[in-house]
Amino acid sequence: MPLVHGALLGDRGAGRVTRVVLHDVDAGRLLAVSRVLGEQAAGVSDAPEVITTTDLDEALRGADFVFSAIRVGGLEGRANDERVALAEGVLGQETVGAGGIAYGLRTVPVAVDIARRVARLAPDAWVINFTNPAGLVTEAMSHHLGDRVIGICDSPVGLGRRIARVLGAQPDEAWIDYVGLNHLGWVRGLRVAGQDQLPRLLAAPALLGSFEEGRLFGADWLRSLGAIPNEYLHYYYFNREAVRAYQQAERTRGAFLRDQQEIFYAGTADPDVSALELWDRTRAEREATYMSENREAAGAGEREADDLSGGYERVALALMRAIARDERATLILNVRNRGTLSPLDEDAVIEVPCLVDANGAHPVSVDPLPGHAVGLVCAVKAVEREVLAAARSGSRATAVKAFALHPLVDSVSVARRLVDAYTAVHPGLAYLGR
Repeated sequence: MPLVHGALLGDRGAGRVTRVVLHDVDAGRLLAVSRVLGEQAAGVSDAPEVITTTDLDEALRGADFVFSAIRVGGLEGRANDERVALAEGVLGQETVGAGGIAYGLRTVPVAVDIARRVARLAPDAWVINFTNPAGLVTEAMSHHLGDRVIGICDSPVGLGRRIARVLGAQPDEAWIDYVGLNHLGWVRGLRVAGQDQLPRLLAAPALLGSFEEGRLFGADWLRSLGAIPNEYLHYYYFNREAVRAYQQAERTRGAFLRDQQEIFYAGTADPDVSALELWDRTRAEREATYMSENREAAGAGEREADDLSGGYERVALALMRAIARDERATLILNVRNRGTLSPLDEDAVIEVPCLVDANGAHPVSVDPLPGHAVGLVCAVKAVEREVLAAARSGSRATAVKAFALHPLVDSVSVARRLVDAYTAVHPGLAYLGR
C-alpha cells in the first residue's frame, strides 16, 4: 500500500483520489501502515485523507475502486506451504506448483466472500486484484463481479521494461507482445515504430546475457524458444534445479519474509523510529532477495538497481486513471479471455495486453501460442479450474485431482499426501472434508 499511496501523492491531475480507506483484520498492522502513509504525506497539503477500519463492510461502502491484497494464513501459512511441498520433493512457491495450489485453496473462499460483499455494498466499484495467485483469484472473483475485477502483476511490465532497456528503446514507446496466464507467459515480440526488435535481441548473445531473464534462462534456451519467458517459468524449465536450491536454502522465502515482517512491525511500535524509513529498508531487502535461489542456481547474479523500484503501483495507478478519467492506456492485465486465446474458454482469466478506457479493460487479439506453450497453459488452467471446483464443493477428491494434474507434481500418491499434510497445518482448509 505505501507504494500505491506514494504514487497517489504524485498524481496532481483533475479527478485525483481524495480519500483512502485502509482495511485490515489486525488493528496493529493498520496502525503501523498508517504511520508509514502519514510520514509519506508530510508536507503534501492536498494529500488524500486516510481512514483506517477493521470493518470490511465499512471500508467498502461508497468505494469507487477496491484494491484487494490479502494473505490468508499470513506469512506463516506461506512458510508452511513451502515446507510441506519441499518435504515431498516438489515446489512450494506461493503461485506455482503445490504451494500455489495450497495458497489458492485457502484464498479462493475468502476472495469470493469479498467479491460478494463488493457486489452488494459497492456495485459500481472496480476491483483491482493484487492477491496471489493473481489469475486464479481474479477468475474466482469474476464469477461474482464480471469484468469489474481486473488482476494486475508487475512481472510482465518489468520484463518488457528490461527488454526495451537492453534494446535502447523507451518502454513507454514499445508494444510488448505478451501472452499467457499469470506467472506463465512469454514475450514473443517487442515492437518500436512498428518494427519487431526481438529478433535482434535473440541474435545477440551479449545482449541476451545483459539482463535478468537472459542470465536466468541462458541464451541458447531463449533462442530455442524464440521468445523471452516470464521469470516464473524458471520453475518449469529448470524445476529440478529450483527445487534443489530451495531445499538447500537456510530458510524458505516465506520464512524469511515472515521474520522480516515481524521485525518491521515490532520496529514501528517505537514512536521514535521512522516507520517510513523502516518500511523503505524492509522493502529494499525484500526486492533485492526476490527469487534469489533461482538466480543462484542459474548463476544469474544480483538483481539490477533499476529492477528494485517496484512496479505494481505504476500499473495500478495507470489502470485507475484510464477507467476513472477515460485516459486510454495499454496495459498487460489479468482479464477474462473473451476469445483472445482460442484454446481457452470465454471466462478463463488470462494475462495479455489490454486497451483500457472508462468501460474497463479489453483484451487485444494475439497470435496463437506455439504448441509447447499451449500445452502448458491448458494444463495449468485445468488445475486452476479444479482448485475453484474444490473451493466450491469442499471435495477432498477434487483437491487431490488439482495437485495430481499439475505438471510440477505429476503423482497421485504425492498429491494425496500433500492434501493430508496441508489440511493438517492449515485450519483454513478444514472445509476439504469429503
